[in-house]
Order: sequence, then structure tokens, then C-alpha cells
Amino acid sequence: QVQLVESGGGLVQPGGSLRLSCAASGNIFKINDMGWYRQAPGKERELVAVIIRGGSTNYAESAKGRFTISRDNVKNTVYLQMNSLKPEDTAVYYCNGNICTNYWTCNDVWGHGTQVTVSS
Repeated sequence: QVQLVESGGGLVQPGGSLRLSCAASGNIFKINDMGWYRQAPGKERELVAVIIRGGSTNYAESAKGRFTISRDNVKNTVYLQMNSLKPEDTAVYYCNGNICTNYWTCNDVWGHGTQVTVSS
């Protein structure tokens, strides 16, 4: 059984910063892409940022210049540093990883989410 557990969410004022973490645990052979998604009330889940195993990254336009995704392949952990936060960043943030339990078997795994609220 493989699971992803997010942490680091909370309430922050506009202009503030938060750092989200997501740790994978269980029977892990290898982790390919890892990413962060978010879902605001009444909206669809959207991609925030993704990082491949080798370190290349891709960001949503709304995240460029403010958010930084990184990963530690030894700790099987992905991070999202969020700066200059805006009220419109308020959402539940979900971690996703393409996780392989052996050479042949890889599946997309989702965390349960962590709430980020940006408000004064």
C-alpha cells in the first residue's frame, strides 16, 4: 500500500508565504512525476506545478514567479514553496505522484489534501 500525506497548509495573510510538503510511504520502487493540484470551492481541480524525477518543472500561469516546486528523491517527498500569496490561492491543495511498486507497475496516487486559506 502506497500513500501520500500532505502537510503545511493553514491560514496566511495576503502577501505571506507557506511551504507545503508531501511525503510518500509504503512499498515504493520508484516515483516518476510528482505534482501539486488545487481545488477551490465550486471549481474544478487544477494543476499548480509538476516536477519530473530528473528535476524539470512546469507551472500553471497563476503560479509562475510566486511558487516553487522541488523534490527530495531520497526522502520521497515533494515540496511547494508559495510566496506572495493572494486570496485567489485559497483552495485545498492535493499532492499527486506516479508511483511504481515494482519495475512493471506504476499508478497515480493522490493525497487527501491540505487546506490553504489566504485572508486578512
